[in-house]
Amino acid sequence: MAEEKKPAEVKEEVKAEEVKEEEVKEEETEVEVPEKFQSLVSEIEKMSILDLAELVKILEKKFGVSAAAPMAMAPQAGAGTEEAAEEKSSYNVELTAVGDKKIEVIKAVRDITEKGLKEAKDLVDAVTSGPQMIRENAKKEDAEEIKKKFEEAGATVELK
Repeated sequence: MAEEKKPAEVKEEVKAEEVKEEEVKEEETEVEVPEKFQSLVSEIEKMSILDLAELVKILEKKFGVSAAAPMAMAPQAGAGTEEAAEEKSSYNVELTAVGDKKIEVIKAVRDITEKGLKEAKDLVDAVTSGPQMIRENAKKEDAEEIKKKFEEAGATVELK
């Protein structure tokens, strides 16, 4: 059973919540918005959280920036300009979308991974929840061949 609170306890909790709300409001009002941004800020204040999240994503894509806090990059040992100029020699092959020909994609998974029918079907079904790794560290030629097989079956594959 739930424990009943005394009226004095309830009043204290309400007061504590009001104090917290006032602190939040004070934090919000501490920011001085320049005159030229007043209308923009007022429009943003009217938006819902979901709209704000969508706006941030759009701005990130539009201007090629990230809203995440910048992280310092530690220099890697042996990372030289010669390595950066070299082309990647091994790829991870990820199945990202199945397409209309699910049975053909399952057959392609079975051929490439040498898995059984059930395992191949489960892997293809799992693509609906996110990309699935088909082959790791495949040579460039093998990765291109795998990609071609999946595209012929109507699936979408990424080489990473």
